[in-house]
Amino acid sequence: MQLRGVLLDLDDTLLDQRGAVRRAVDAWLPTLGVTPTPELHRLWVDLQEHHLVAWRERTVTFSEQRRRRLRDFLPVIKIPYAESELDGAFDGYLAAYQQAYALFDDVAGALDALAEAGLATAVLTNGVIEQQNDKIRRVGLTGRLGPVFTAEGLGVAKPDPSAFALVCAEWGLPPSAVLSVGDRHELDVRPARAAGLHAVHLDRRDEGPHDEPSRITSLAALPAFIRARTS
Repeated sequence: MQLRGVLLDLDDTLLDQRGAVRRAVDAWLPTLGVTPTPELHRLWVDLQEHHLVAWRERTVTFSEQRRRRLRDFLPVIKIPYAESELDGAFDGYLAAYQQAYALFDDVAGALDALAEAGLATAVLTNGVIEQQNDKIRRVGLTGRLGPVFTAEGLGVAKPDPSAFALVCAEWGLPPSAVLSVGDRHELDVRPARAAGLHAVHLDRRDEGPHDEPSRITSLAALPAFIRARTS
């Protein structure tokens, strides 16, 4: 494995997405007069993933998937709404979400080690350009990463292998010289390999698949993983 670049996922790889969502829901629901519960957390996350799939498949706009989440969620918490109020209602959640962004503790050290090894870095994220770059800015990673590629900018989202192929073409690196690193095996590992990249699964919560041979549970292990396979 002759690597020149490491392609990093953003949410739940560099940024604690699950934690940010949980903290945002905890801050947002009381402004609606609703007490957060584990069940409501799970419902919000399930609806988020369900409707983001439609956006990734290009069947709805990013704003529409947000509205669909609220159409499913607000009746459960018994909050009446008008269609014209949905975007404003989501802004309340979004403000709390933006305040909740946080890096994982292992990110800075891993990025330093990759730089010292002479490896370029880039980000491939299933998100929109403005929001994902805002996350990077808010958590202090501006200037510490290479190019940021988004599903919106590419016109195709993970798990389509062509997203990885397009990144490599735009980045100017052959797929065989790039290692994809991400927390979602079905989004960051399998399609990356299908596009000719190397891939490692960052399984922070030890959720598996446990038969994956290239699996780490912390970014702190990434430099050693790379050295073992390039030495």
